[in-house]
Formats: sequence, C-alpha cells, structure tokens
Amino acid sequence: MGFDNQKYLEEQSRAIVSRAGRIGGRLYLEFGGKITYDFHAARVLPGYDPNVKIRLLQQLKDQVEIIVCIYAGAIEQRKVRADFGIPYDVDAQKLIDDLRDWGLPVRAVVITRFEDQPSARVFRARLERRSIAVYTHRFTSGYPTDVDRIVSREGYGANDYIPTERPVVVVAGPGPGSGKLATCLSQLYHEHRRGNAAGYAKFETFPIWDLPLKHPVNVAYEAATVELHDVNQIDPYHLAAYGEQAVNYNRDIEAFPLLARILQRVGGAAFYRSPTDMGVNRAGSAIVDDGVVRVAAEQEVIRRHFRYACEYAVGLVEREDAERAQLIMHELGLDEEQRVVVLPARQAAAEGEAKGKGNDGVYCGAAIALPDGQIVTGKNSTLMHAASAVVLNAVKHLSRIPDEMPLLTPAVMESIAALKKNVLRMKSVSLDLDEMLIALGISSATNPAAAAAVGHLTDLAGCEFHTTHLPTAGDEAGLRRLGLNATSDPQFATQSLVIG
Repeated sequence: MGFDNQKYLEEQSRAIVSRAGRIGGRLYLEFGGKITYDFHAARVLPGYDPNVKIRLLQQLKDQVEIIVCIYAGAIEQRKVRADFGIPYDVDAQKLIDDLRDWGLPVRAVVITRFEDQPSARVFRARLERRSIAVYTHRFTSGYPTDVDRIVSREGYGANDYIPTERPVVVVAGPGPGSGKLATCLSQLYHEHRRGNAAGYAKFETFPIWDLPLKHPVNVAYEAATVELHDVNQIDPYHLAAYGEQAVNYNRDIEAFPLLARILQRVGGAAFYRSPTDMGVNRAGSAIVDDGVVRVAAEQEVIRRHFRYACEYAVGLVEREDAERAQLIMHELGLDEEQRVVVLPARQAAAEGEAKGKGNDGVYCGAAIALPDGQIVTGKNSTLMHAASAVVLNAVKHLSRIPDEMPLLTPAVMESIAALKKNVLRMKSVSLDLDEMLIALGISSATNPAAAAAVGHLTDLAGCEFHTTHLPTAGDEAGLRRLGLNATSDPQFATQSLVIG
C-alpha cells in the first residue's frame, strides 16, 4: 500500500470545511474527476479506495448537496465512459443513483451548452418524469473574452438560478468539459445578485500540486488525458505570489487570468492569487510509500499507451494522441514489455501459431498476473477466445485443479455452440469471455471443480491482464465484470469489419 485512505479522509474533510469557513458563505466546490469508482486513482495510488470521494461527502452529508452537470454535446455524441462502457448520460443517471444510495441529496441536474439537441431533450424528459429537477444552460454570451458581458444579465444572468440550501454545494459531472465551472460561476453571480455571500473552490485529485512536476503520478495524469492535450506545468502565478513551486495543468493556468477577473467582478474581491490557490486537494499528504506509488504510476503510463494505440486502431482518437501517449511512456524510460503480462501473452500467441492451434488462421495469446506472482497464459482455439482460456487457467491455478480436468460440461459447450451456429447464425462458435463465464456458472451446478473455480473468480479483481488482439465486446464485458486491469495489442482478431 502506498496510500493511506483514512489520513486522506481526515485531511481532505478539514481542507473543505476550512475553505468554506474562509469563504464566509456558501461554497460552490467544483469536483473534477470521478466521484465514484475512480479506478485511475486506485491504480496509481495503491491503497486508494475508488469510492473514497463519496465516503468523504458522506462524512460531510449534513453540510453538502450536489448539482450534476452534463454537456448536451456529450449526450448527442454518445460519448462513453471507458471503464464501464456506458454513455455519459447513463453515467450521470448512475451517479445520481450512487449518491442517493449513500444518502447524499442531488439538488438538480444541469444540461450545459444546451441547443435543443434531440438526445438532450429526451434525457431531460426522462429525468423530469422521475421527479428530478433539470435546468438547461445555453452557451454563455461573451465567453471567453468579454467579461462585462459574461458577468451580466445577458451572460450568467440568462441562466436560471438553482436554489440551494446547504453551505457546501458540490458541482460534479461525467467526463471533462461537462460545464461544472460555468455552473459554479453562474450560481455565484446569482448568489451575489441576491446579496448572499458565496465563493468557489476546486477539488481535483490530479495533478497532485505538491508532488514534483515529473513525478510518475503526475506524468500518469498527462498520459490519461492525452486527447484533452493536458500538460502539467509549474504554476507561474503561485511561484510569483509565494516563491513556491506547485504543479497545475495548462488549461487551469491559461484560464486563470480570465477566471480571476470573473470572480473579482462577481464577488467584488480578489480571493485567489493563483490557480493552485483555488484547489483543496490533499492527496499528496496521504502518500505513505513513494516507491510503491512510483512503480504503480509507471505501470499506468504503459497501460495508457496501449489504450491509445488501440483507440487509434479503431478510429476513436487521432494518430497524434497515440504518438503522444507513446512519447510520455518513453520519457519515463519505459517500454511495453516492462508490463509483466505483455511478453508472456505474446509468447503464448507464438506458441499457438507454432503448434498450428488458433481459430481461422488467427493466433491470439493472453496472460494474467495472479496475486501470488504466478503468470498464467491462455490461447485461442475453435472452442474459446484467448481471454476465456486464460481466465479458466487462472481459476484452475487458484483452485489447485489439474490442467487436464475439464471445468466446462461438454453438454453445455455443445448447447451454446449449437445455439450460436444454428439459431443466432453466428460465424464463430468460439466462446468469448462473457459467454464462458455463463457456461462456467451453469457447469458449477453439476461439476464440483467448476463450483470451486467460480469461488475464485473474485480473486482476479485488480490483476493485470494482456491480450495480443483487440478484445471483442463480449471479452470486454467479461474483463470489466471481473475487474481486471486489461490492455491489448492494437491487432484485429479478424478481417471482418463487423465483429460478432
């Protein structure tokens, strides 16, 4: 463990309460990153609870209410949260459910930069029919240069005021560019128009301002946001004001002069001297083993390189993004095979090809690094995908089941194959990971060995996984459900343009 959750909770709670006290009125707290299931933070800070932020809010629940923002364009474009494979609008609804489950009140949802997009209108109607207050904010008139117009009835004044009651209003949303900052500033404008004291602060986990600029944790943030063109920098305003180096990223630094003018115009006083001043992040103080954290962050940089290479292969990002991710990896002196599962997966694929095994001329290998340090491999075949084979081999190892003992009942395998071929008219009957897990669950009813193996599936959560070919949708779904940290080489497993 490199990170102390309890220390983080204590220090972060104090920082938020202290900032609210300094404001002397209602604090609008922009929540960057993910409130729930922050797996990036968990990977780069071993010991970090992916839900520590929502635990933090629960500690302050008597003082906190939440506004959820979502960009109308993200709804229209069907942008997807990669770690769950769900669109942003679904992620926003899931966030509301999660917050409610933790006893945290959601005041409203704001659809930002709303231009009557059809999908956004449907989303609004869906929430309103479930008795959720929904507001729409259009593009702010005069933004980004005309401060007089921005801070006027034509700018922020054109947005509806969202009534709030508690001293801390958390403004969150799925993905970057959701409009959280604009919503905070709009609310500040309306609060001050009403004679209410109010202020703004930002809670963003990365980059960690009090770590060195090139610390692997901060570099991993750059690697994770390549498509946003985020670059970590020394905050020049903080350095000039305090003679102290602090790390921030380019967008916040570039926006600070304008943001400072807007805040001064809205509130009548200059409260912050640097973009770093705006933050309340205390993550750096909870790092208890820098060596562990450095190694974990370096591994995340390699993972991100693979992810962008694959996303480029399927057309989701530009070549420059994939090249930038690779450059960041090389800048840390890292390469692909420093990820321990990469070489074994590639070797497994080569062994399959040498033995003439595989499926339809494709030879795919996969590898999992287990908690005991053992690396288990698997190959594709006419019966199952490489991901399916390696998961079976992994749970066999964990259950101490001999390799030669079958886990899947032949009758079950034959039934699934017949269904896929004769009923669903699928080209391949080879089982993807999702299908294999269902088959294993069915087999466990009559096969004690399969039942023992099922009991060890949860042990795979957090294990490292690599495959030599892009996973199918069924493989991806299974990998997500098992909680594996998965990467793949940017190679297609078929010549078909439509997979599955």
